[in-house]
Amino acid sequence: MKGFFNQYILVDLGKRSFQVVGLDDGLLKGYLGGKGLSTRLLLEHTSQGLDPLGPENCLIFATGPASGTPVWGSCRYGVYTKSPQTGFYSESYSGGTVGDFITKTGFDAIVIKGRSSEPLWLEVTHEGAKFHSASGLWGLDTHEAEEEVKGVVRETNPSRPNSGVVVIGPAGENLVAFAVVENDKWRSAGRTGVGAVMGSKRIKAIAFWGSSKREIADPGLVKAFSRQISERGKEDPGVKAYKSMGTPMLVKIMNQAGGFPTRYWQKGSFERWEKISAEALHQRCEVRPHACLKCFIACGRMTTVREGRHKGLRIEGPEYETIYAFGGLCEVDEIEEIIFLNDICDRLGMDTISSGNLVAFAIEASRRGKIALKLDYGDVDGIAKLLQEIAFRRGVGEVLAQGIRHAAKEWGMEEYAIHVKGLEPAGYDPRVLKGMGLAYGTSDRGACHLRATFYKPELSGMIDPDKIRGKAKMFVEWEDRLTIFDTLILCRFFRDMYQWEELATIIRGTTGLDLDREAMRAISANVTNATRTFNLREGLRPEDDRLPSRFHREAIGPGKVITQEEMAVLLREYYEARGWDEKGIPPQSTH
Repeated sequence: MKGFFNQYILVDLGKRSFQVVGLDDGLLKGYLGGKGLSTRLLLEHTSQGLDPLGPENCLIFATGPASGTPVWGSCRYGVYTKSPQTGFYSESYSGGTVGDFITKTGFDAIVIKGRSSEPLWLEVTHEGAKFHSASGLWGLDTHEAEEEVKGVVRETNPSRPNSGVVVIGPAGENLVAFAVVENDKWRSAGRTGVGAVMGSKRIKAIAFWGSSKREIADPGLVKAFSRQISERGKEDPGVKAYKSMGTPMLVKIMNQAGGFPTRYWQKGSFERWEKISAEALHQRCEVRPHACLKCFIACGRMTTVREGRHKGLRIEGPEYETIYAFGGLCEVDEIEEIIFLNDICDRLGMDTISSGNLVAFAIEASRRGKIALKLDYGDVDGIAKLLQEIAFRRGVGEVLAQGIRHAAKEWGMEEYAIHVKGLEPAGYDPRVLKGMGLAYGTSDRGACHLRATFYKPELSGMIDPDKIRGKAKMFVEWEDRLTIFDTLILCRFFRDMYQWEELATIIRGTTGLDLDREAMRAISANVTNATRTFNLREGLRPEDDRLPSRFHREAIGPGKVITQEEMAVLLREYYEARGWDEKGIPPQSTH
């Protein structure tokens, strides 16, 4: 089928072998690529109840039919596995340049199984997979490892010196449950612990390159569409906002809305938020917009600290979620110090959302006398030290490295811990944005803000944040549209520009399929039902879709809570809109 290579590569680490496996058009028509294809492959290549860190788990890298084309926002890849952090379905996405290099290999997906007996790095090309010793790379931070591998590829392949490289840091090597996969130094497949799965297989890095080119159905249509979107983007207010201030602009928005999680979810605003805002970042640091490949939004901030003890430190960031996690939850009130903590997490290879949540949780444990560690809000050096302890699994870090559920049980704080399915929420408090409560509860991978990005309609006035009845219908349509994003693997920040009509054009131009809204929503339903089936197979219960009790009983701001009754209504209407039964089981589920 056009838009696909109709094949994936299956890499066996134990045998150091690979095979190329064909893909049927029927499967691709029903699920497309990216998340759709990978979910089906995950169900096929894994068995019920396997250990996420065991050799029997699979790690899947995938692109979609828009990858490698001129479509704006298509320069991404997805990683799929069973999560060591949650025990359920794992998906994570990253931008930068790697997505296009994966496309050049000529495979719609790379499925990796087994475990190497020694550290290695993989080279995946149009010719297959090569295995290289990583004994000299093991222990390096993510920046160092990426530079080393890219250097080897340049030296050994002078005719094709450029490659896309993904790496893990010490956190992934040490199987920290929320370790990430990094690329382009500052881009992360950041949530659910895909880096730990890569580390469990003893893979330090994967380099992608090749000469394959995706054959699409109508190149002229795709080029014309991309030109049209580029012209629209010049005057789009959302594009202008992201280009000028990036995601840190949400610091002001969320504090003014009263939903900026602060002091480990005790408050909805931080009294010193102006010191960690987008305005503070741009005033106190050298900042320029930075874009991924094939993107005109340039939401990234290439930042260099101007003054103080971190003078000269350069990162791409910090993003809003990192600012919320360390600036809000941990009450660090200097933007330069958040940049410092961001850099530590990037080099160690740890998710900043989970890291900030866990550090704040440890602060509460310290204040309550649950642990001997002396740590308090705003203690930057103490936080930095704890991040190192987590990555190398020392002391209190050994407990935190296993995730929030383990730490909460170990310290007798299960009623205080904030998570859904073992994944901590992002920087949008569901007591204020109640649709985000539904988002956190129903997301396949745990408390995720990105599967539906429902904070956008609630913050922008498209729907009342306090509305309960009838909200699930709008939510499901947003989720369905963004599931199509994930089958094509498109950036979320094009969500306003890519409505159903634009998505239909992308699909028609790349695959040749002529789909209306209902046909696309049917594909989304296939994918959503398949991921739900995976989770049910792994033991998902109806109560796993519920929120932490603190959101029901502890008010923020002017008495804001999301009640159990409100959440029950949201879930019931969501299940109905999905065509699931009252326990959240899809029709014909094979769990």
